[in-house]
Amino acid sequence: MELARIGQRTEHNYCGVNCGIMDQFASIFGRSGSLIRLDCRSMEFRYYPFHPEGYRLVLLDSAVKHELASSAYNRRRQSCENVVAAVKAAGHPWVEFLRDVRPQMLEEVRDKVSAEDFMRAEYVIDEIQRVLDVCDALEKDDYETVGEKMYATHEGMSRLYEVSCPELDFLNSLARECGVTGSRVMGGGFGGCTINLVKDGLYDEFIAKAVREYAARFGHEPKVYPVVISDGARKLE
Repeated sequence: MELARIGQRTEHNYCGVNCGIMDQFASIFGRSGSLIRLDCRSMEFRYYPFHPEGYRLVLLDSAVKHELASSAYNRRRQSCENVVAAVKAAGHPWVEFLRDVRPQMLEEVRDKVSAEDFMRAEYVIDEIQRVLDVCDALEKDDYETVGEKMYATHEGMSRLYEVSCPELDFLNSLARECGVTGSRVMGGGFGGCTINLVKDGLYDEFIAKAVREYAARFGHEPKVYPVVISDGARKLE
């Protein structure tokens, strides 16, 4: 855990990004064949089974570089904190984070926060519920629901949180057009990758079309990275 916290402090103090601890935590505590649900307040976590037989995971790298500190990451965090402050002032003093805010509580402060701050908070609150829904789906091996939630996440990140970009939206739309089960922004946004859950029978056709049409549209091919969920960083004997 201390290694994960050192990684987070490096982001805060050297890179200037007010990030959470999810990426650093996953790098240490990852487990083969599992996904992690992490409570970033208590640091409690639970593994969920991930063995999508008949599907493949693949990253498509847009090759758009992002600088999180200068690309409004911190501004979005400030938006969330603004909404928390407004909800507290509206008669909910126990609220600490957006995770404590129910949709009806957010609606109470719609006219007390900016439209931008409201959208950011709406995305986060929706996404919290999607995480819980995906965990339930994973326990049932229901990867169609997992895929639906991936698309919903991308829509929220693009329309409400506004951390996507034309290249990522293009890859996401192309995935849906090809019948890919799920696709969404991977990481902090403003560039980077989409992660895609693809049925085996569609994989080759999807990759070929994505490479071809992305290059035709943006002048360069996306990089393709097949994904295998593996154990986290550890000492090798």
